[in-house]
Amino acid sequence: MGFLDHSTTNIIVDAVLTDSGRRLLARNNGTFSIVKFAFADDEVDYSQIKKFGKQVGKEKIEKNTPVFEAQTNASIALKYKCISLSNPFLTNLPAIQLDSSTTSVSLTVGTTTSQQLTLSQTIAGGLVIDSELVDSQFAITMPNQFLKIAGATPIQVTRDGQATYIVSRNANLATGTNAASVTFTVQLASISDTQFLIFGSNSNKNVINTQVSVAGLTSGAVYDLSVSINKGAV
Repeated sequence: MGFLDHSTTNIIVDAVLTDSGRRLLARNNGTFSIVKFAFADDEVDYSQIKKFGKQVGKEKIEKNTPVFEAQTNASIALKYKCISLSNPFLTNLPAIQLDSSTTSVSLTVGTTTSQQLTLSQTIAGGLVIDSELVDSQFAITMPNQFLKIAGATPIQVTRDGQATYIVSRNANLATGTNAASVTFTVQLASISDTQFLIFGSNSNKNVINTQVSVAGLTSGAVYDLSVSINKGAV
């Protein structure tokens, strides 16, 4: 990760292809075509607005915010994507939350090898989620060497082993809030004793702590879910 020098008034454009894009380009068969792009505000510290007010805070962000270099690794590029909305009066954006009946996600090799999860959109203030922000699909990312979604195939696996799945929302929206939800089953991959020795996070090397990320493709909201993987009986 690096920063670009924007101390002058010049406009900076730094664009690269991700690893997936370069693989597609390398086919050299005429099928490669860029049909869409995205912007993100990963660098922006919006607390400047709260601290100095809208006008001064905006100026401080524009003048003082460092600009990241473009990344070829899709798993760390564009973490917080910008969205375009036609409603100028929105005061709240939706978030994503784990179903309240689930207190933790803990899987054990040989016994509890899968767990069904439900996550839903939420919005503060008892509001109804704007139709432009209702998620129809969710991107679910997890370490491919440890976890998978039962009955699904990832759309990509990055060079650092992060698998991304696209899962459609549940059929019905929540009454009163218009919130979408998604249900899927996270399942253990085949994990060896050697992996526990390498990635085990406690002194006995019998627990691997990892993470699943769920992002709404329309709202841009993200929920990071901790998962513990236990070695089980030896």
